[in-house]
Amino acid sequence: MMANIMIPDVALVDNTEQRTPLVLVLDASGSMTGKPIDELNRGIRLLEEELKKDVIASKRVRLLIIQLGGMDECRIVQDWCDAMDFTAPVLEASGTTPMGQSVNLALREIESEKQRFKEAGIPYTRPWLFLMSDGEPTDLWQDAARNCRNAEADHKVAVFPIMVEGASAEVMGSFSNNGTHAVKMLNGLKFRELFLWLSASMQVVSQSTPGGLAQLPSTDSWANVPV
Repeated sequence: MMANIMIPDVALVDNTEQRTPLVLVLDASGSMTGKPIDELNRGIRLLEEELKKDVIASKRVRLLIIQLGGMDECRIVQDWCDAMDFTAPVLEASGTTPMGQSVNLALREIESEKQRFKEAGIPYTRPWLFLMSDGEPTDLWQDAARNCRNAEADHKVAVFPIMVEGASAEVMGSFSNNGTHAVKMLNGLKFRELFLWLSASMQVVSQSTPGGLAQLPSTDSWANVPV
C-alpha cells in the first residue's frame, strides 16, 4: 500500500513570506436576508480591495471563509488563499445558525493550515478567528465554545466575536476566555466600517513579528458596547 503523499500548496512554495491566517465565520442565516446580507457582501468585497492595495498584506494575509446557514449547514465558501488571490464570495441568506459546527470547522482548518506552514518552513503570526452572527446558535454549540476558549488559552488563535443586532452577548462571549468583554456589537449595519477596521488590522498584524504585540486600530467607528 502506497503511503499518502502530501502535495505542497503552490502558494507556499512560490511565496515564502510569513503569514497571518484569518478565518471569517460569517452568519448567513435567514435573519440576515435583505439589507444585512447585502451590506455584509459589500464589506467582504471592500476587505478584498483594501488587502490587495497593501503590498505586504496582499502577500502575507491568508484567508478562509466559512458560511453558516441553510439547514444547519456550515461550508467553506472560500478555501485558504493569500489576499492577492482572494475573490470575495457572494453570500446568500437562508436557514438556521449552526455556530457550533462552524467554529469547530474553523479550529480544525486553522490547525491544518499551521501544519502546512510548518512543513513548508513558513513562519506565521497567531491566527485570527473572526466570528460574526445576528442570532443565537441552532445547534449544540457549547462544546465548540469550550474548544475555542481552550485554543485561545493555548495561544493557538485570537478570537474576535462580533454581534449584529439579534445576537446574544453572553453566547458570543462564550467563545472567548474574555467573555462578554471580548464581544463587539456592530453599530447598526456598519459593515463597511467593520471591514475597513479588519483590513487595517490585518495590515498591522501582517507586519508584526510572530509572537510580538501589535497595536490595533480603534473600533469606535463601527462598534458599540453590548448591553
